[in-house]
Amino acid sequence: MHPAYSVILFTTATGAGYGLLVLLALVGISHGEATTIAFGLTSMVIALGLISIGLLASTFHLGHPERAWRALSQWRSSWLSREGVLAIVTYVPAVLFGVVWSGLIHAPDLIKPLAVITVVLAMLTVMSTGKIYSTLKTIRAWHNPWTVWVYLTFALATGVTILAAITSVFGNFPAFLVYFSSAWMAVALIVKVLYWRSVDAAPRDLTMGDATGLGRLGKVGQWELPHSVPNYVQKEMGYAVARKHAAKLRKLVIAALVLAILLMLSALVVPHAALLSMALVLFASVVQRWLFFAEAQHVVTLFYGAEAA
Repeated sequence: MHPAYSVILFTTATGAGYGLLVLLALVGISHGEATTIAFGLTSMVIALGLISIGLLASTFHLGHPERAWRALSQWRSSWLSREGVLAIVTYVPAVLFGVVWSGLIHAPDLIKPLAVITVVLAMLTVMSTGKIYSTLKTIRAWHNPWTVWVYLTFALATGVTILAAITSVFGNFPAFLVYFSSAWMAVALIVKVLYWRSVDAAPRDLTMGDATGLGRLGKVGQWELPHSVPNYVQKEMGYAVARKHAAKLRKLVIAALVLAILLMLSALVVPHAALLSMALVLFASVVQRWLFFAEAQHVVTLFYGAEAA
């Protein structure tokens, strides 16, 4: 599949934003009001800013961005529509939570209920994003039980690392956050490796015979390709990354996450190392998401010369 940069920015930015939002809400549940108004507002602006940037980026991939609102009407049957509805609905409790938790409005009794609602809606939104891809049976690499877990774990791993970086800047950097963020990065790495293993082990047993329904008659081949010049389907669905390049990029993701964990642990001594750890996690998130699209093969490629899918 063609790895559109707008979709990569959308899924990584919103994932990090929702992950950070979830962590801030959990902080509100466990510790109450933010330590300072500056810390609370900065954290909320970054979380909601990442979410907003990602959602805006998603419209750039549409042929007619002005019609994006129509996607919201199909929430009964479409995960894309459900994601859009949840993303909009989440803004309301998230903003209210931010105002109360940061201390702009003193209402401590509202922090926990608003935080719980924010956590549930944010996690459901990220899950819906993963479901958009995991429910597509036409792409084997996406129709995988690990897909949704990859989206959830990377959202939380990037979110908690951003929170660690923010707290290091504000001078309120608890050791627990170092271990907690390191653990989530490790979980994200393990889940991603398990996803790759699952995808690699899946048999590529669909052929032109399956695509045409003529397989029962014997081996089916093409007389010629359906188009004489490249078209939109070939551009969007026929993109393929060389296996050797994919292997190098996978190793790069693993190396970046391992180094990010080590840097986060070193933040116990040098708190600002959390900033470098955050940069590496975001880098790894972008690269693995690019691979998520680039390595995916749509069954339509069987009509354009692919022997199996």
